Amino acid sequence: MTNTGDANKERNREIARNEEVKQVTGSARVSIWTIAVAVIVGGILFTLGWLSLR
Repeated sequence: MTNTGDANKERNREIARNEEVKQVTGSARVSIWTIAVAVIVGGILFTLGWLSLR
């Protein structure tokens, strides 16, 4: 029974490591999209402001 318990613990650790990698990857992907949207919106607002001053 100890072998089964140890195997389950190791399996759970591996699952936890995989989930952590997925979470980090997902967070990075969200951050990149957020930065891209902010740059695009900033560019549009800058262009509109520049055009209104001309």
